Amino acid sequence: MACEEAVPIAGPCLEELDQWCAAVKPGEGRLAKCITDQLADESKPGYAGTKTSEPCKKALTSFKIERSDNINRDLPLAKACKTDADKLCAGNFEHYSILGCLREQVEDLGAACKEEVFKRQMEAANDWRTDKELKEACDADVVSNCKDAKAESGEVQECLAKHRPLLSWDCQEQLFRQEVENAEDLRLSIKLFHACLADKKTFCADVPPGNARAKECLEDNREQPGFSPACKVEVEKMMEARAADFRLDPKLRVLCEEDIQHVCGFERDSMDTVVGYDARVIQCLQDYRDEIQSPACSARVQKIMEYASSDIRFDVPLAEACFEDRQEFCSNVPPGSARVIRCLQDRRLELSYECKATLFDQEVRMAENIDFQFPMKQACSADIGRYCKDVQHGHAKIIRCLEENMEQPAFNATCKAQVQKHAANAATDYRHDAHFACESVGVHRLNYRLSIACHDTIMDKCADACTSTSIDQPCGGTVLRCLTEKLEEVTDAECKKEVFYFVKMEVRDFRNDIILAEACHSDVETYCKDTPAGEGRVHTCLREKYDKLTDACRKEELKLAILQSQNTELMPNLAAACKAERAAHCQGVRPGKARVFTCLLSHIESADYSAGCRDQLAAQQARRVKDWRLDYDLRQACKDDVPKVCAEARSEEDKGTGAILKCLVSKVDSLSSSCARETGRAARYALQFYQPKAPVTDICDSDIAALCLGSQGLDQFGIGQVRACLASQIAVALPPEVQVPNDNKAVRRLAEVPKEAAKPVSKLAPACDTLVRLAEPGDVYAHYNTAMSAAAISTQIKTIEQRLGLKEGTLTPKEAGVGFLTLTGWSAVLGIMALIAVSIFGAVYGYWKYKGYDKMTTYTRVQKGEPGPST
Repeated sequence: MACEEAVPIAGPCLEELDQWCAAVKPGEGRLAKCITDQLADESKPGYAGTKTSEPCKKALTSFKIERSDNINRDLPLAKACKTDADKLCAGNFEHYSILGCLREQVEDLGAACKEEVFKRQMEAANDWRTDKELKEACDADVVSNCKDAKAESGEVQECLAKHRPLLSWDCQEQLFRQEVENAEDLRLSIKLFHACLADKKTFCADVPPGNARAKECLEDNREQPGFSPACKVEVEKMMEARAADFRLDPKLRVLCEEDIQHVCGFERDSMDTVVGYDARVIQCLQDYRDEIQSPACSARVQKIMEYASSDIRFDVPLAEACFEDRQEFCSNVPPGSARVIRCLQDRRLELSYECKATLFDQEVRMAENIDFQFPMKQACSADIGRYCKDVQHGHAKIIRCLEENMEQPAFNATCKAQVQKHAANAATDYRHDAHFACESVGVHRLNYRLSIACHDTIMDKCADACTSTSIDQPCGGTVLRCLTEKLEEVTDAECKKEVFYFVKMEVRDFRNDIILAEACHSDVETYCKDTPAGEGRVHTCLREKYDKLTDACRKEELKLAILQSQNTELMPNLAAACKAERAAHCQGVRPGKARVFTCLLSHIESADYSAGCRDQLAAQQARRVKDWRLDYDLRQACKDDVPKVCAEARSEEDKGTGAILKCLVSKVDSLSSSCARETGRAARYALQFYQPKAPVTDICDSDIAALCLGSQGLDQFGIGQVRACLASQIAVALPPEVQVPNDNKAVRRLAEVPKEAAKPVSKLAPACDTLVRLAEPGDVYAHYNTAMSAAAISTQIKTIEQRLGLKEGTLTPKEAGVGFLTLTGWSAVLGIMALIAVSIFGAVYGYWKYKGYDKMTTYTRVQKGEPGPST
């Protein structure tokens, strides 16, 4: 036994033994090891010495094949592993299978035995014939499929893997068994090892072998500059094979062993059989990752998902389902960087049923995390660091952060494009399972946060929203449309929040509303082709061309405008322009139901309103007059009155002529009290923002031109002045232009105008008179007198400032950014009393100065002699 290897190799290898192994003592496989080490040196790059002869190589291989038949013929292995074999494998295996037993329990072996077992694995990985089980199972398959493949360098195993479906069942079992065993160590993947030897030294020099550590290091660095193309090809081949079965991923197999059984029901006995050679366990772990108990397993699953999101080859179900589609539509697209996946997404409507459904499943799994959105994560790395560095990954939080910041001036354009593309994709809606309405409404599944928050709401309110009954037909955004239209009915706070956020995204970019985007495609191309998307710019452009839009586009823009009318946060331009005004005047007003807009409108005459804010409010008010449905309060108050009282006018409802409001004004006596009140308020604001030839107020054009404008242009009048002028024409017969008096006598004369001279006599045409009386609250005459009293007080304050030599505005200071001071309660009473006191003092002082009393002094002159008064 001691010299057992001398007989087969001594003759053919005599020269080699003399040259390289003269000092080696024969026995216990030492000569075979010497020749094996020499062959290893010869395989290294740059070797230029004498090489082993072919007869010697064959003799060495024959020796190794023969000793693999029985462990007792392999003295180094038998000696090193006697204790382990007795402990772990006694009585369970034939002699030649003890090595297989030791391989299966390699983690429990002693160090010496483990080293010898690894050497046998290296030999078998290099030459399939030295793996006794593999050779016996695959002899016939090699002859049939791989007769031209070299036995060494792992070529036969590679060939067999390529022909796997054609192999016998036993050959498939043994080939898979060797692949699983070799997955642990880079050195056991012969072709990969040789292709990546230099890259291992460059990128992973400090990474110890074993437990797939070196392989994982190469995976992580394969996109680095300087990484060799040959190594990258082999690494990605290995990753592709591993994606097909979790058992080829040693880290996943170990870290997730318990979760695989508990979450996916995969029995431990199935771990090492070829049965089920597919990706179903990996897909299960991805689909139910929230149920995984082990943090280490969860982290590994996330990494696998990152790989799958970056390359279709690492997502086996998608690659198989879309094989033909990829050949037809994306054959020229190189794999990697999610390019093929993006290509398929762009051709979605042309894909086969199976590919489309599987692609959608992949998108749903990847929707929750920026780490699974490879192009976006790559393009947005700098912006994530700048704007979202403290935001936790997962639950789409990073994606939400990027969406909220993408209009920042420093936001990267490439990143913005990726974020917009993701948002548009999330707005699509594809049915996945026609039998389960909740699970089938695709958009809410692609929108991860909404899918979690609105699951029950969708079941309750939108289960039938998708009318398509085919698994591969699009729902076209109908589920989200259902949620947005029923937003006020949503009771779940988180769901309402997520739906409202989605509406904000629709308002910001028209492409996020797939129904509107499809309806307005030709209109955008015709009228807004050069308008950049974002910040509602395309919506603004379309509304400027509203009368020219196609019926379908006009209908969709109207639906969105009605939704926007409820909340200023859905009006990006107005919200930005009136930010300071809202903070100053409406800070405590809760958003929704047009409350903030109404508040801003009610303070529009304040001196601190910017021109930009006034313009935005005026533009929105003009739209409200043209279409009553954009006036939230009017719409709510009159929704029952309009069908009854203004049925005929509804034919004009979509034409932007203000027909409904005109009808309500003319038939105000027939309206309910709440509708009449809101109609009056709507009429008041219509006059407040008067423009010639505008709907509703055009009945006053002639009166305004004759009685208010005179020779002046409308631009000379501030907001509300035309309305005040009309009110004065109803209240008193005074000239339209009242000159502000320059002295206190004139003020006094103005204040002393007898009341009988100001009787309410209207100069307006009947239709205009009706509109103005409806618009003005309470008694018009009293309202007019109150306004005049306020004007008189304001005039007196200015006069007091002039008389006291004070700078104008001293008694009514306005700091930058601060509006008028409003006093209420006792503070208001005290303020009025103080103002009256100041007014009286000013009047007395003015009269005193006017009479010249300040220049006269009365005193008693004392003279020697006769006393007496003197002046």
